[in-house]
Order: sequence, then structure tokens, then C-alpha cells
Amino acid sequence: MTGTVKLEGLRDLEQALAQIEKTATAKAVMRRALKTAARPVADLAAALAPEGPTGKLKRSISISTKLSKRQQQANRKLQAEGKAAVEMFLGPDYKQAGNHAHLVEFGTKPHRNRGQFAGTQHPGTAPRPFLRPAWEAEGRPTLDRLGKTLWGEIEKAARRAAAKEKG
Repeated sequence: MTGTVKLEGLRDLEQALAQIEKTATAKAVMRRALKTAARPVADLAAALAPEGPTGKLKRSISISTKLSKRQQQANRKLQAEGKAAVEMFLGPDYKQAGNHAHLVEFGTKPHRNRGQFAGTQHPGTAPRPFLRPAWEAEGRPTLDRLGKTLWGEIEKAARRAAAKEKG
């Protein structure tokens, strides 16, 4: 499941971001603001994630700009839409936790096992959602935080640029 959040009606923020001369600087401002605003969602998702035998799933929830190669291929369309686009991803890091988080979130149907347990019947697992409830609880507050945080980051970037200009 993927979701896209599009903020509209924030013309003042857009204009302020446009005032930041370098695209790299504007992207860095957006990344910092997004990461800061999304932190409570990640914290709640980690709190809601089942502990499991190793606790790796709970500890692996992160906010990042990095995707696996497979995820990058699926995401090329979004990247092609604009050079100034900034994306952040929130969820389990599969390198840390293994690639089963979606099975925990959505559950599994009864199925025949393959691999080490080939031929045996798995009874399936009930869903134990942790990401969706975290977003449902923190989504709107995150968008509100994003606006405030973005303004703060823009002001900091403007102060840094002014100080740099003065020498």
C-alpha cells in the first residue's frame, strides 16, 4: 500500500521556497522539515509494532530518502515528475528487520509453505497493523507540523544565506 500526500493552498510557502536560490538548498530544507514533522508518526508506529522474538521490526522503523533497488524501480515515475520533488519514506528498514513487515501489517492467508518447511500447511496470521493506525492518528497533526516546521527551516536558510552574503 502506498500513499501520497499533496499539500495545496500553501502559496506563501511555495513562494518562500522559490526564493531560496539553489535547488539543493530548497530540497535540504524540505527534507529536514519532512523528517521533523513525520517523527511522531514513526515513533507511534514503532510503539504499535509487535515486539516479536527479536524486536527488530520495532527498532527498524525509520524515516529516510533511500529505497531498495526494487522500490526505486517502482518509484521512477514519481521521480520523473519533477526535479524539485522531495520524497521521504517512513516505515520498516528491510535490511534491519527482514522483509516481512507487510505480512505483519496485513496478515496472511492460510497457505502451503515452501523453502525449509516445504509441503507443510501454514495456518495464516491475523493482521497486526502498526503503520496505518500511526498515520490515522498522526496524519493531520503531521501536516500541520509540516507547515510550521517548513516556515522555520525557510527562515533558517534565509538567515544562513544572508550571513553568507555578508561574508
